[in-house]
Amino acid sequence: MFNDGMKFSRRRFLQNFAFASAAIAVGPGSWVIRPGWANAAEGPIKLGIATDLTGALGFAGNACANVAHMIAKEINDDGGLLGRPIELYIEDTASNESVAVGNVRKLVQRDKVDLVLGGISSSMRNAIKDVIVSRGKTLYIYPEGYEGKECTPYLFCTGPVPAQNCDEFIPWLIQNGGKRFALPGSNYVWPQTINAYARKVIESNGGEVVFEEYYPMDQIDFSSTVSRVISNRVDVVFNTVIPPGVGPFFKQLYEAGFSKKGGRIGCTFFDENFLEINQPHEIEGVASSLDYYKALTAEDPVSAKIQGDYEKQFSSQFRFSAGSAATGTYRGLKLWEAAVKEAGTVEREAVAAALDHAKITEGPGGPAEMVPGKRHCKMNMYIGVAKDGQFEIVARSATLVDPKEC
Repeated sequence: MFNDGMKFSRRRFLQNFAFASAAIAVGPGSWVIRPGWANAAEGPIKLGIATDLTGALGFAGNACANVAHMIAKEINDDGGLLGRPIELYIEDTASNESVAVGNVRKLVQRDKVDLVLGGISSSMRNAIKDVIVSRGKTLYIYPEGYEGKECTPYLFCTGPVPAQNCDEFIPWLIQNGGKRFALPGSNYVWPQTINAYARKVIESNGGEVVFEEYYPMDQIDFSSTVSRVISNRVDVVFNTVIPPGVGPFFKQLYEAGFSKKGGRIGCTFFDENFLEINQPHEIEGVASSLDYYKALTAEDPVSAKIQGDYEKQFSSQFRFSAGSAATGTYRGLKLWEAAVKEAGTVEREAVAAALDHAKITEGPGGPAEMVPGKRHCKMNMYIGVAKDGQFEIVARSATLVDPKEC
């Protein structure tokens, strides 16, 4: 999954996914205009996407870029936004903050985009947000699930945060695993922050944290940790170890007999992208908590249509999934579209005011809405369990789940 074979150039990416029904640039300031664009004389609305087309997180960044292409095409095929075409600008953040800052500056200063959406890791968001919202005076949407606590003005978050990941998931883990938890994680901000939140939820629901520890990002030998899990009779491993360590860790837990002895692994980020990093029997029963699973397409016609449209247009190499921020990208762009329509302009202040309470009735996993004054999004949450190499949805929120942020 994370290998050199997944890298491609920005030019090749844009060539592969150009779409004929969008506004077509034929020269500086020159456009082929569709008849449905009533206000085309005002010029295109410029949508900037800053995401990891290359680098370790390219699997996620390319999925987000694909979704942006899909939604821009839908808007343009329907006559544009405010009667104007969407012009898409994509810059590669390359899973590298120093590269990203320069490329994002191009979007804001050279291309003068009306919105920037993107960033996968929290370190990437922190690296580029000042360039966008403070220096660039541009609206920014961050689509990935993350550790929360981002309350920057003009920065809106459309992925799940710890309250959404944990408030219903941890009681389920206690009921379907046990009360004795271990919190192993990679040594950076997301695992530490979500584990601090998880500990409170565990203890408030009568559970106990047996141990909590962190490891170097590249660690793949977890024999000592597995030994502690077994010897301390841990019921639930609430995992925040990320690749490349997560696959070896789960394999070593399986080989030690953790699941056979009734143990349960919970991992909030574990989506369809991760089902293939282990043999199916090694991850049987692993549970996760996300805003979308492909299994929803069997029961939700809207999710089925979105998933089907994506798969028709794009390579299966980059999956439409929650963990890749594809769902947050879809949700973010549709909420932004609704806000622009309400504001009647793409001017930042007006769109931000409308986005503050924007709602969509349809999306992957269901409707969504921004929480006024909080710049975070309510959404449905689901608990999925790995079974025979696929996810089975075993529980779902009764209402849209509040992020409890800002």
